[in-house]
Amino acid sequence: MAITAQDVNKLRAMTGAGMMDCKKALTEADGDFEAARDILRKQGQKIADKRAENATAEGIVLVSVSEDGTQGKLVALACETEPVAKVEDFRNLAKQVMDAAVSSNAASKEELLSAKESDGRSVQEHITDLMGKIGEKIDVVAYETLTAEKVASYIHSDNKKGVLVGLKNVGGADTTEVGRDVAMQIVAMKPVAVDKDGVDSATVEREIEIGKEQARAEGKPEAMLEKIAQGKLNKFYKDNTLLNQEFVKDNSVTIAKLLDNKQKGMTVSDFKRVAIGA
Repeated sequence: MAITAQDVNKLRAMTGAGMMDCKKALTEADGDFEAARDILRKQGQKIADKRAENATAEGIVLVSVSEDGTQGKLVALACETEPVAKVEDFRNLAKQVMDAAVSSNAASKEELLSAKESDGRSVQEHITDLMGKIGEKIDVVAYETLTAEKVASYIHSDNKKGVLVGLKNVGGADTTEVGRDVAMQIVAMKPVAVDKDGVDSATVEREIEIGKEQARAEGKPEAMLEKIAQGKLNKFYKDNTLLNQEFVKDNSVTIAKLLDNKQKGMTVSDFKRVAIGA
């Protein structure tokens, strides 16, 4: 059957694929739109399979915090090259992925990928469709959610790093500025946990062994190695756990003290950090 320009434009609107790809798919499907969509999706799947091992070091991180400030979501949508990360189709995809995350209240990346967008496609189907159009790997490389008494957020200026931080015992304090400061701290200093109690045992054991080896290499007596290693572990906690870190804007206070100064007893309940390419 003859394929009209109107048919091609209709399929383009449905899939976002290029004009010639749409015309070719419609011709192959003898004008059947659903069959044409399947043909285009298979093209995207072929690209996904072919480029599965390719690195995705570019992209965009988006954040959404609920109106009452108690729930937050982070989506990191990645691609292979910087030019693709800047095109409108990719940016629109990222926004629609976030919209789907909010509307479905997805609890995991798997739930997010299967969530339906406003046009009826799943998030994964939309990603596959766009891969067929641009010929490059696209992936949701991170999806995080956080619920807390008050959730603060921050997206770095490169749009490739983002943070959610949960605050508790906020009282009546305005947490806008201090929450952003703590979130920026997390982006910059990459803490591994909120406090030392959140550091996993494997990391603790590794740091103790490193401390012992360093002390042994310095010629310290065997009887002193455990004590020296514990001292180095405490330094690790100070440098790598959020509440014990010095505030980057004022190293005379720790993050714990910064929050307590704002509101007595206020602290961090949890945080989520995502990054693309780093």
